Formats: sequence, structure tokens, C-alpha cells
Amino acid sequence: MFRTFLSTALVHAALLLPSVLGFGVTTSGNNLNVDTSAGLTFTVDRTTGDVTSILFNGIQAQDQSGKHSQISSGIGASCSSSQPSSNIILITCTTSTLTQYYLARNGDPAIHMATFTTAEPSVGELRYIARLNRATLPNGFPQSDVNGGTAIEGSDVFLLNGQTRSKFYSSRQFIDDAVKGVSGNGIAAWMIVPGTGFEASSGGPFFRDIDNQGSAQQELYFYMVCAIFITSITNTEISLRTLDTPTQTFSARVCTAHSSTPATFDTSFWAGLPVTGFVAQSGRGRVTGQATGFQSQFNSLISIGWSNSNNQYWVRTDTSGRFTSPFMKPGTYTMTLYSVELALASQSVSVSAGGTTTSNIASTFSFPATIWQIGDLDGTPRGFLNADKIETMHPSDTRMSNWGPVTFTVGQAVSSFPMAIFQAVGSVTIHFTLSSSQGGARTLDIFTTLAFAGARPQITLNSFTGAIPAIPNQPDSRGVTRGTWRGNNIQYSVAIPSGTLKTDGSTNVLTINAVSGSSGAGFLSPNLIFDSIRLH
Repeated sequence: MFRTFLSTALVHAALLLPSVLGFGVTTSGNNLNVDTSAGLTFTVDRTTGDVTSILFNGIQAQDQSGKHSQISSGIGASCSSSQPSSNIILITCTTSTLTQYYLARNGDPAIHMATFTTAEPSVGELRYIARLNRATLPNGFPQSDVNGGTAIEGSDVFLLNGQTRSKFYSSRQFIDDAVKGVSGNGIAAWMIVPGTGFEASSGGPFFRDIDNQGSAQQELYFYMVCAIFITSITNTEISLRTLDTPTQTFSARVCTAHSSTPATFDTSFWAGLPVTGFVAQSGRGRVTGQATGFQSQFNSLISIGWSNSNNQYWVRTDTSGRFTSPFMKPGTYTMTLYSVELALASQSVSVSAGGTTTSNIASTFSFPATIWQIGDLDGTPRGFLNADKIETMHPSDTRMSNWGPVTFTVGQAVSSFPMAIFQAVGSVTIHFTLSSSQGGARTLDIFTTLAFAGARPQITLNSFTGAIPAIPNQPDSRGVTRGTWRGNNIQYSVAIPSGTLKTDGSTNVLTINAVSGSSGAGFLSPNLIFDSIRLH
């Protein structure tokens, strides 16, 4: 009755080498030694389930200082090997609640992996960490290379050579995170997630988690699940996905040695193998349809998501809004239309094995005519001041523009409006003028994507002071200092009484403060992130 994962990881050659005699597995003490007959050999400790060696064309990719590649910090599994066919070697590592599979194919320089669970694992964050050899794979993500740095926030944000660095700054939205890698001279290691690779993970298409950390080792990550309140990056799902019956999901993680960025791959070779719960394509269904009602300027960033308590999927539409889902497990799903990262509509849809369901979806989101609007309404702060930097550096970084307090005049470049306000840093003030026809009772909408420490916007507009909104439902995470704006998109609407707005040509002064019952210092004070602000 719990979660299942099938994943892959491994090491792929820059050029597929001709197959040579040698494909097989041998046992030496506690070591299961696998030769892929493609330039790659690897070793699994059969008493722990750890990968202890990854040799590609004689280059050692695995760290040899005692740090192994493993789920989290190790699961203490017991492993055995089998050869279900002449071209496949399968290593099965089991604990009481978790099974880890390693698979090798003849002539394929990759370690394919799958993870199956029947209960919430005691390891907490369910993640595979490839702890690689920094000497042979020195080139990771520069923004997450913390080796030699000094911690400036918690034990996970560092200052190195005048720049802030953190493993969090390697994260990308899941929808765009199928391939990630590190490299060296003649070798590169990649994690590759195939089509349904995140189906039993949590968080949705725009959730992000760690991909890389450069420390004494070169670490490459695949996060299957981050528990809420434990999560390294904000997770908007309160509970982990659970399964009524054990089934298996592909979340491929592939380390490969490729001269260029590899593509995702077909996982059908797992069908028929002695692995628990694999659902082949024939046992899945699809959804196809047309999305409408989205703003045309975002037509290349429209996506559809499907989720229920067991699984999640997503796909980008074409520029006209047409879509076809990945092959999904049978069930009833909530289907959501997203414009960039903003949910425009949702509805229920059922998927049956072997079937294709047509389900069109139209936006139900309100886009009224506005007097003025600051920023695109797209579920992100993109375009605002510092939004182009926040994913890869701390707000305190010297490369950031001054956070304020900022005074902004409607009509200025949006790039001068701050993407976030912090209680201890200061508010943002907006100046604007109106014509005689634009007065009367109006509505001010403030759209946010994330908040920290219960922050929410309170306004003053000329002589009017708005009420303090209710505490928002947001993840309990530092959020913006960890390189993300993803939380729950919230719309705050303030009714502006008639007589408040000036229409005689004089300046209206609107101030937005981050208010909270909590407090804090600097960028760890209560804060909120803007998506858009509009007066209508």
C-alpha cells in the first residue's frame, strides 16, 4: 500500500563501442562485478546494495575514498544476481520494505536502476546519490560547487570566491529535468529520466530538487520523493503518494559517458523481467485533446498535468494547444491546464488500459480588462528584478541588484520591480496616475507564488489601508534563499473603495508590505514572491 519506483542510472559511452567478449557477472568476496561488454564495468557490494566501482574505458568514475553510490546514505540491502536472458544481467538488492534493482544490457555502457518500495522508507528523502570521482569528473554545475566554501546559511549555502553556492542552485523544474550530468576528460556521467520517470514522485511538473553538489565528491542526484517539511526545495504536496497495491514506476536515472547530451530512452526492455510491479505500455492508457483559453504569448509554454494519489504525469502542448499524454497507469486523474506555471483550469478524466480518452480543456481563469498590470500573469516572477538570478544564487549575492526598498512608477521597465519583498529589507511602493474615467470602486489583485514564515501582502493606497489577509497555505521551507519560487500560487484581491483613487492627475501612492506574526533577519525574514499585480 505504498510507493513504487522504477528508475535507471548509469554510464554511457561517447561512441557505442563494438561489443567484445566479456559480458557477464562474477562474484569476488562481497563484490558482484558486472562487465557490460561496452567499455563499462561496475561493482555492487552484495551485502549493502552500494555501487563501489564504475570503470569506463579504464577511467574510474566512482569515488574511491569510501563514499559509495547508493540510496541516500545506504540501505543495508542483501543482493543477488541473475541472468534472465542472454543479454541482460539483473542484480536484486532487498530490504524489508525496499528493493533496488541494477540492470546491465550486453553492449550498453549503462547501469540501469529501479527502486520499488512497499512502505515509507526509513531513509527519509528517497533519493539515489551517485557519489562520483571528482578527480575524473571535475566539471559539475558551477553554482553548486561548494568545495572549499564557507557556510553562510545553515549548512547548505556557502560563499566561495565571493559567490554564493549551494546544491539547491542545481535544481530545475521536473518538466525540464530529464537529463543532467557532470563531465571530465573522456568521460561524462548523466542521470536520465525517461518519459514516465517521475510518475510516483511528488510535487508536480514545476517541483524542483537537487541535481548536483560538488564537494570532495562529485555528487549527482535523482530525487524520487522529498517529504514535505523535510524537503530540500519547496514541495506543494502535503502527503507522499501512496499505492493501494504494489506497482512499479519507471524513474530512470542513467549515468552515462557521452560526448554530447544524451536523450531519454525506451524502457520497454524491463517487460517480462522478474521485477515487482512493472506496468508495460500495453497495460497503460493515454489522454489526448485540445487546450484553449490561454494567453497566446505563452503558447510555447502551455502544459497539461495529470495527478492522483498514486501517480503524476505531464506533457507540453504544441503551440495550438493540442496534446497527447504519456502512457499512464489506469485510474481517475485530476487534469490541469497550465500557462507557464499558472493553473488555468482542472477537470477529472479517467484512463483505461489500452485505451485513448479524448478530453479537451478550456481555461476558467479570469483575465479582466485592466487599468494597469505589472508583470506577466504566468505563475512565476520571471521578468522582475533578480528573477533571472534567483535560481542559481542567494539573495545576498553581490551579483544581485539592490532589493530595495523600491519605488516603482507604472510604465517603468518591469525588470526594475522586485521579484520578492522581505519584511526586514523593506516594502515596495508603486506610483501611478489615473484619468477621470478610471476612478471609483476598483479591485487590486496581487498574485504570489510562494511565501516564507506566513508572509502575506498588506497594502496602503493613499489614505486607505487594506485588511491583513489570512495566513497563506505555503510549504514550510526557506524557499527563495534556496533558489526557488515554487509554492502555492495565491491571488489576493483587495476591494478599493470609491473615493480612494485620485483622478485629477496627481500621483496615487500604493505600498505593499510583507506582514507576518513572525520575524527574522535579512533575507530570512518573512517574505513573499510576486507573480503579477493588476488594478481593474
